[in-house]
Amino acid sequence: MAARILHRLRHALAGEGGREEPAGEGGEAEDCPESSELEDDTEGLSTRLSGTLSFTSHEDEEEEEEEDGASDELEEPPQARGAAAGGEDGGECWGEWGPAAERPGGSLLTRQLQELWRRSRGSLAPQRLLFEVTSASVVSERSSKYVLYTIYLIRTGQFDKAPATIARRYSDFEQLNRRLRCRFGCDMAGVAFPRKRLRRNFTAETIAKRSRAFEQFLSHLHSIDEIRRSPEFLEFFFLPDLRAAQRLTCTGMYREALATWANAYRLQDRLGVCSSGRFLLTLAGLAVCHQELDQLSEAHGCCEQALQLLEAQGSHPLLGPFLQAHVHLAWKVGKDKRRSEARLQDLREAGLPLQQQPSLKECLIKEPLE
Repeated sequence: MAARILHRLRHALAGEGGREEPAGEGGEAEDCPESSELEDDTEGLSTRLSGTLSFTSHEDEEEEEEEDGASDELEEPPQARGAAAGGEDGGECWGEWGPAAERPGGSLLTRQLQELWRRSRGSLAPQRLLFEVTSASVVSERSSKYVLYTIYLIRTGQFDKAPATIARRYSDFEQLNRRLRCRFGCDMAGVAFPRKRLRRNFTAETIAKRSRAFEQFLSHLHSIDEIRRSPEFLEFFFLPDLRAAQRLTCTGMYREALATWANAYRLQDRLGVCSSGRFLLTLAGLAVCHQELDQLSEAHGCCEQALQLLEAQGSHPLLGPFLQAHVHLAWKVGKDKRRSEARLQDLREAGLPLQQQPSLKECLIKEPLE
């Protein structure tokens, strides 16, 4: 288009110069100075036009044949140009907000991201248990004064909605250290334990140093396979909570007992002992407390989890009580109870006197926790 405009300007200037030439051959510059200015400014005009409208040499060659088409193309709005470009890629791209994922490059990127997400979910990061002293408080009683250390058990690689916590004093750690050294003398040879001090036990510096020492002590113990699975190490964490929860349940303080049972549940879950007899007892305590507090759906869920753990066991002291409680709760909440009823029938046919079986609450109260 610009070339056509320049072409017309040249013809107009040439015609004007031809009409004035007979008047004087040597006075062209004086008679028509504007013609020389226009001819000399041809490149400047072309440069200014090209800055506004972008043309190629191919358009210059076909300007005479496609004048109407080129003029229409120059006035095309940006949205129409985006639609035209989308038509070349398949007619599905509508600019910035169009479905770019439908384009071949976008589809490939989407597939790669989906595959990466599937792989990341399939290969979870290895979990590690961390022990962190979050607080230490000086407790004064009538006959003694000691520091109580609150420790969080944190499992890396996932988010813990509710923390698993313990509160222990120096004498508790000392007893654990002594019991483990009696049984695992060789393994405990390289485990450091903070020494007992006769003075300055309650200064901030001493408490801070012992806090870090207890964290390292527990982490070192947990890194040794035999010690990590030993009853001495495991019961150091959750046995006090089980005893406290049992006492609270016996006295009818179900809401306080429920919180203690729940913490014992989390402790055993973090330590990876969710198939032991202590864990079944914890589920029994949770079911009883939930039922007493009219939280029937939660109680039913605890019974279902316990029955799943007892699936492979032919006989267990808690199997009959859990089945009876599950049938009763399933009827209350409107859940399917046929499978539990069938298992109870199998126990009757095997000669188990179910009518003489204690209830789940009675088993919980009578269970010795020594």
